[in-house]
Amino acid sequence: MKKIFLISLLALLLVAGTAGASHSWGKYHWDISTDDSIASPLELGDNLTSLAWDNSLAGGSSDWNLSVLRNQVVAGASNANCDPTSGRVEVCNGEYGNNGWLGVASIWVKRGRSGHIVQGVVMVNDTYFNTSPYDTQAWRNLVMCQEVGHTFGLGHQDEDFSNANLGTCMDYTNDPDGTLFGQLDNQHPNQHDLDMMTEIYAHLNSTDSGSGPGKGNGKGNGGGKGKPSLAGANIDLNDPSSWGQAIKQDAQGNNSLFQRDLENGQVLITHVIWAN
Repeated sequence: MKKIFLISLLALLLVAGTAGASHSWGKYHWDISTDDSIASPLELGDNLTSLAWDNSLAGGSSDWNLSVLRNQVVAGASNANCDPTSGRVEVCNGEYGNNGWLGVASIWVKRGRSGHIVQGVVMVNDTYFNTSPYDTQAWRNLVMCQEVGHTFGLGHQDEDFSNANLGTCMDYTNDPDGTLFGQLDNQHPNQHDLDMMTEIYAHLNSTDSGSGPGKGNGKGNGGGKGKPSLAGANIDLNDPSSWGQAIKQDAQGNNSLFQRDLENGQVLITHVIWAN
């Protein structure tokens, strides 16, 4: 009986530790306070070509709007290469080939201590999403929600496809809606994700930083509307060699996080979710 109790207590502590762990993506964040984002939401450019993906982006946008960083889906301003646009996130789909990846989230970050994101890109690969098992709305919702979350500054809560769902899209799984194994639904952010967003953006929402006039790209978040960024115009994110150096592996042993130093004083950071 004592042994069973100790095992149960250990399992409870492990779950609590997972739920309470930080999963910010480094120190990366947009230089936008909540008030700024209410007045001028962070734009998610819809370059998607199917209703299924449109629905996934709309749902993900609505889910993430429960956080302290407000966003808005707008018409896309990118091209077939999904080039970035300064001050916003461009979201694209396409048949990018049998290269192994389901989704890619890339952010351009100012080099230095600020960790400020200046632009982002989400790409989802229809070469896989047009085939089983990924050709479901649940899989699209999971990956879209997760990749958009990365562009806000969030990392994963868990990177093991085979363990129990945590009830968040920031958790890897082979059962996105939980119906295969009777478990939690992983198509949406959970409260821990929203709490993490509050923590990431807390310094921008403090009374000290919120009163000053210099909120960088806050009110001017739309300054890059329709204006492609020269920093990313020649980077083919469909080509893994363009992602830079692998700096992290997932639980399956795949390189999942990449970093590339750019000549313009920015760093390109790319998160990849691989087909399992």
